[in-house]
Amino acid sequence: MKIHEYQAKEILARYGVPTPNGRVAETAGEAVKAAAELTLPIAIKAQVHVGGRGKAGGIKLARTTDEVGSLASAILGMNIKGSVVRKVLVESGVDIRQEIYLGLIVDRASKHIVLMASAAGGVEIEEVAAQTPEKILKVSLKRHLGMPAYVARQTAAFLGLPPAAGRPFAAIAQGLYRAFIECDCSLAEINPLVVTGDGGLIACDAKMNFDDNALYRHPEIAALRDEGEEEPLETDARRHRVSYVKLDGRIGCLVNGAGLAMATMDVVKHFGGAPANFLDIGGGAKPEQVVEALRIITADPNVNTILFNIFGGIVRCDRVAEGILIAQQKLNLKLPIVIRLSGTNEELARDMLKDAGLIAMPTMSEACKKAVEISQR
Repeated sequence: MKIHEYQAKEILARYGVPTPNGRVAETAGEAVKAAAELTLPIAIKAQVHVGGRGKAGGIKLARTTDEVGSLASAILGMNIKGSVVRKVLVESGVDIRQEIYLGLIVDRASKHIVLMASAAGGVEIEEVAAQTPEKILKVSLKRHLGMPAYVARQTAAFLGLPPAAGRPFAAIAQGLYRAFIECDCSLAEINPLVVTGDGGLIACDAKMNFDDNALYRHPEIAALRDEGEEEPLETDARRHRVSYVKLDGRIGCLVNGAGLAMATMDVVKHFGGAPANFLDIGGGAKPEQVVEALRIITADPNVNTILFNIFGGIVRCDRVAEGILIAQQKLNLKLPIVIRLSGTNEELARDMLKDAGLIAMPTMSEACKKAVEISQR
């Protein structure tokens, strides 16, 4: 789950990370009112869940209070990489002397949390990694040791910070780490962490992503979800407890089990096709969930073929078959359906579906190949 910059800053502030004084506004009038409580110059920043706001014109600097309203009006309603700006963050300007990147991620390869830092802050870290990887420091952190003071000191030295900034930098790094751990983050970054004209440090931007599987422990964080920033079909799927991620292809995939779903997508790509989604109905799917999954898949106008790949272990093949039959009646399905059923009650399921007009294939490979052939006609 992602949250907005202003929300991430509110969380980090609770962990002792200094942030600029700011207010959130949804209208130009609210922005002007907020500016009256701040000091000039004033930054007006689009609040969206995508990067590249500055390049798209979503960040402006007002030199006078009179400029705030017109700049906020220009930003509100902008479309930035498919996200419509509905909120802006109005902040007191900062005297920027140096911009630093500081972030924490989960590195699945090493199975550690990794601290990343770079003196080339203020730009997308992916660009730095691609063009000048030597400018990025990466430190694997042991969970039982936390963020040791010596790591913070080494990082400050790598960044070329003056000695006087060492202690405040360590406090920020350790606060970021505590927030990462205690909030069950998958990513937490400050970009840029700014060195100000008086030698202070302040987080001028912040980003936090959270592990969806841990949100039950953090209802206050789950409440920060902005569904308007999410793909509507993914939001719909989450409400029905279906794991769905929309993609750009033409083959709607309905599979049970995340591993099998990933393998199915790989095989589709192998035969030259493109999956329209990742969809895992889970291990204990009921017919009603199959119906909802098909409704979500067919709501994507790009889908021209449906591919079922079911391995019946906990999921019984006859329950999936029942869901398909119900969906054909309720949803008036017209798209071709290729299906591979294997496992518990597969013979019963095949008997149930013999008059349903489906294209049954005996193996995953053959089913994926057939779905690709149909989708490319």
